Amino acid sequence: MRIAISTEGNEVFPHFGRCPVFTIVDVDGGSVVGRRVIPNPGHQPGFIPRFLSEQGVHLVVTGGMGGRAQDIFRELGMETLLGVSGPVDAVIERFLAGTLAGGASLCDHGSGKGLGIEKTVCDHPHDDHHHDR
Repeated sequence: MRIAISTEGNEVFPHFGRCPVFTIVDVDGGSVVGRRVIPNPGHQPGFIPRFLSEQGVHLVVTGGMGGRAQDIFRELGMETLLGVSGPVDAVIERFLAGTLAGGASLCDHGSGKGLGIEKTVCDHPHDDHHHDR
């Protein structure tokens, strides 16, 4: 199984689409058999889910993401686990132990993305806008 974890430094980043990098982890038989870090290719609506699918990712682990991105991941047959925080190494250990649990998304789309930014207007391109869906 290939997992993508939204990452900044050594921590899970709170908004998958805005993370600087993804930690890609290959797991087989309860062990990590590969690990690499790839840059985020850019925050354009719908692009990152397709990019991660092309990388062979099965599960995306993150603090949070918008509803449209979740829909696209489902359409692509990929799983998401939201509400995850902490050091990436600890998250991987919990996944391997079968104790990694998600929760509510740590970001509300368009309201600061979990980064402590007080705002009420989204800040991405409005082509194919999805807030009204």
